[in-house]
Amino acid sequence: ALLLFLSPALLAADIEKKPVGLTTNWPMWRGPQGDGSSTEVNIPTKWNGKTGENIAWKVEIPGTGHSSPIVWGDRVFVVSCLEDKKDRVLISLDRKTGKTIWQKDVLEVGLEKKHGLNSFASGTPATDGKLVYVTFLAMDGEVEKGRTPGDMVVAAYDFDGNQKWLVKPGRFASVHGYCSSPVLFENMVIINGDHDGDGYLVALDKTTGKEIWKTARPNKTRSYVTPIIRDVAGRTQLMMSGSKSVASYDPRTGKEQWYMDGPTEQFVASPVFDGEFLFITSGFPDYHILAINPTGSGHLKEDAIAWRTIKAPSYVPSPILCGEHFLIVSDIGIGSCYHAKSGKLNWTGRLGKHFSASLVTAGGLVYFLSDDGITKVIRPGETLDLVAENDLGEYCYASPAISQGQIFIRGEKSLWCVGK
Repeated sequence: ALLLFLSPALLAADIEKKPVGLTTNWPMWRGPQGDGSSTEVNIPTKWNGKTGENIAWKVEIPGTGHSSPIVWGDRVFVVSCLEDKKDRVLISLDRKTGKTIWQKDVLEVGLEKKHGLNSFASGTPATDGKLVYVTFLAMDGEVEKGRTPGDMVVAAYDFDGNQKWLVKPGRFASVHGYCSSPVLFENMVIINGDHDGDGYLVALDKTTGKEIWKTARPNKTRSYVTPIIRDVAGRTQLMMSGSKSVASYDPRTGKEQWYMDGPTEQFVASPVFDGEFLFITSGFPDYHILAINPTGSGHLKEDAIAWRTIKAPSYVPSPILCGEHFLIVSDIGIGSCYHAKSGKLNWTGRLGKHFSASLVTAGGLVYFLSDDGITKVIRPGETLDLVAENDLGEYCYASPAISQGQIFIRGEKSLWCVGK
């Protein structure tokens, strides 16, 4: 099969014209474009984990973790925490069979304080086909003010399981624990270090781990957003929400390009971009959905907001764009579909009890995976069109990956490969 890797730094026009039907890798958080979208067609829409219908394989994954699987060629990679040993591990599996090829200990250190819905292995790894990049927290102190301080650890492994480098680019402490998913751009691994302290963005050399740039983040407030990188209005922009703000940086230098206050304190869900607007959802303690015009510079004001709503936003699950539609599901299970350009609400309705996983899309359909392992497949439009409902039979807190005609779903104990 022809394997295609699309750089995150894509012109908006290129995104709209991206080739459809080619089989692709899923190399990092939210896939090749970092927004949950797949260009593949003929992705499975029906399966049943209890009966085995349309399940290629299911394997037990040691330990626990909410990080998503990533896929490159015939390899699948996941990270996990063996809580009894206090060991964070990287696991490489055969995509065709699910068989473990190797398992490597990355870090053995005490377990940090965390939120009940977080895990000790929540950051999704990333790969460029040569190295696999992972990140964890190395706790090194006692609980202070409800949080466990430590060092951010970033490490790189080759496909044979050899560690190439390990660095500690900054401090981190949060009452909710740790999660940061690496973003790959050109020769860099970029990591978000928003936390309850002196936050930062840091870019490391992919080959050596050496720091290329490090930029201070404002407001000293924990957030867990993975940025997206796009070429917009003649600038390459790394765009993200977090720490009481929404902002854009030059991913080559770390220099801030624009900044917007608010609309709330803490953010988890990643943004999406449709070629015109940056869409964010938040957060805590105030809840918003914003469509932002990212073409400005400096301190953006209210006139940069194309539309806004406070109706059923999400805190943890990241939203999705599918055609002209913007879709979202709240943590408590209320799904909504908007017309992306105007903000007109097409429909809203209950889709499940609780959601942690982010939305993915392929073939004009959107996949909503709830915590109880039920995936609702929906065709976006003016009315709620439920195409299929699939029960995996296992609790799921990680977001799905789509690659080479299959869907990879990490359950509470198992990794599932859905499809032929």
